Amino acid sequence: MSSKGALPIVKLIEQFERLPGIGRKSAQRLAFHVLELSYERAQDFAQAILDAHRKIKKCVACQNLTEHELCPICDRSDRDGSIICVVEDPRDILAFERTREYKGLYHVLHGLISPMDGIGPEQLTIKELMARLGSAQVEEVIMATNPTVEGEATAAYIARLLSPMEIKVTRLAYGIPVGAALEYADEVTLYRALEGRREM
Repeated sequence: MSSKGALPIVKLIEQFERLPGIGRKSAQRLAFHVLELSYERAQDFAQAILDAHRKIKKCVACQNLTEHELCPICDRSDRDGSIICVVEDPRDILAFERTREYKGLYHVLHGLISPMDGIGPEQLTIKELMARLGSAQVEEVIMATNPTVEGEATAAYIARLLSPMEIKVTRLAYGIPVGAALEYADEVTLYRALEGRREM
């Protein structure tokens, strides 16, 4: 597979292998599946990736992914702007929205503070959150980072930044197991975690 003629398939396998959760064997399966597609379907697949890169950007308010200036949630007038739920990843918003119970707004950090991985506060959207809180009538910030060491450290860091402000900072209750990811939590667990949130 290292011969010159096979180089494109090797490159394709390597690209799939770079995706999170994809090992060598899965990457090979995906690469060979893509080769079995018709040329038109392969073009559609490649175009969908390029279109997503070109058209998807961060919401100017909450940093969620969107095609427009504002994401569909920030653009709705019926959301409660006095509450902001801070999450690690855009997928976490989808998890909360499935509960149909949370009516506030969100802020996406796009990661967690992790010195071991070289990720500090400046790599996250904390600065955007602080600017947003300085200009909005926010009464409560819910820290909904995952209950991991990094999630706890990030929540504590943001809570310290907010302590001089007259904003209540709460943390999700531990209906969510420590070490679990929010995107995999069921609606009832997330609802109970929201209901049992505590002040930080």
